[in-house]
Amino acid sequence: MIEEAKQAILDSSQESSVYIGCDSIRFRKNKMWYAKYSTVVIVHMDSKKGCRLFHESVDMPDYGNLKQRLLTEVQHAVATATEIIEVLGDRHMEIHLDINPNPKHKSSVAVKEALGWVKGSLGIDAKIKPSAFAATHAADHAVRHLN
Repeated sequence: MIEEAKQAILDSSQESSVYIGCDSIRFRKNKMWYAKYSTVVIVHMDSKKGCRLFHESVDMPDYGNLKQRLLTEVQHAVATATEIIEVLGDRHMEIHLDINPNPKHKSSVAVKEALGWVKGSLGIDAKIKPSAFAATHAADHAVRHLN
């Protein structure tokens, strides 16, 4: 997935934008809990003409700690961004996290750490809900319906 995404970025204009997100779901298999993590790279052609979407999923053991699972999503997104940054050029890039800052939502437990991880690793501010479409829509669809 990474090599295909990198080639699509290289083939796109400098006006294109790149969005990276990750989402996960828990599932049970053979009496054990796992999480499927799907990471997406969206290359928005000329930032207006449609896009190419690339995704990759991986299953990992899950021990029921929501904050840890959310931070693992961040880890996947940051790792993917780190791999494609060499071909980015002047293209706009955003990291989207499936985290809601509203304390009414369980995912708010990881807001500070997640935003700090992205800022510290990549030097950019991540987008969170409701502005995180790559994670909340594209990666959510990938984790539930693809693979």
